[in-house]
Amino acid sequence: MTGELKQNCVRSARSKRQRDYVQKEWTRPFYFIQAADTQLGLMKAWRIGNCDSGGDEWAEEVRLTQQAVQAINKLHPRPRFIVLCGDLVDAMPGTRFREEQVKDLKEALRGTDPEIPLVFVSGNHDLGNTPTPNSVEEFCRHWGDDYFSFWVGGVLCLVLNSQFFFDSSACPQLSEAHEIWLDSQLQKAAQTPSRHVLVFQHIPLFLRSPDEDDDYFNLQKGIRERLIHKFKQAGVKAVFSGHYHRNAGGCHDGLDMVVSSAVGCQLGADTHGVRVVVVTENDIVHRYHSLDQLTERGMDEDLKDLLL
Repeated sequence: MTGELKQNCVRSARSKRQRDYVQKEWTRPFYFIQAADTQLGLMKAWRIGNCDSGGDEWAEEVRLTQQAVQAINKLHPRPRFIVLCGDLVDAMPGTRFREEQVKDLKEALRGTDPEIPLVFVSGNHDLGNTPTPNSVEEFCRHWGDDYFSFWVGGVLCLVLNSQFFFDSSACPQLSEAHEIWLDSQLQKAAQTPSRHVLVFQHIPLFLRSPDEDDDYFNLQKGIRERLIHKFKQAGVKAVFSGHYHRNAGGCHDGLDMVVSSAVGCQLGADTHGVRVVVVTENDIVHRYHSLDQLTERGMDEDLKDLLL
């Protein structure tokens, strides 16, 4: 990680399509697409019971990603952006198949309508369960900054690096910079008029309830409680995440924790899909759509009606 990135606590997205996305005034309802866990390579690895292999085949995930892209491109009106909430590929940093998986995912996403910005969130397979300065730098090189903020239609969006909440022991300075930046953003959010404040991260705060036990798929209680308190003080309306490979979540005192299942490998009864999120003047309304449903019928009509 360069010294410049280490010291830059107020970061913006490197990608031009993200950097130009600054719209602080509310105009009318809009929608975006939340996806998670394309995770090229996991489907075979999970099927054969060898999830440490990084996956030596990923044609299924490429096909599913392409199906998602094609279905989203056909939606009218177009979504304001697509956010991919982490675990873009399965192979961990520095392992076999990593480079090829990244290359093939980029190629699959290249078909996205250029009018639809892509927003990338870092996950544990993108950075490693214990991220390092090198793994963070690699993610930034391929996908853009590991945390940043942007405005769209009067709504403030914060993209976080949730691996720093999970285990920052190998990069304490980067984690501290992230914390300083987040506190600054939340303070500004509390003081700046916005229609809504939304957070995107990979690991959920909780799966069902804030008082649930610690689990691989949620953040530890102490960190969870601290973040919930900060988010509520700043007026955060919803937190969107993946990681669980199943749909879950719940609402706690006005804070909606939205856990979306995967584009790729399913670990439960859900189907490959994405979430359609409609933002109205007063509400955030969302529904998970299977890729087949989105391909054949588009988004649900009642969600379309909210955009009128």
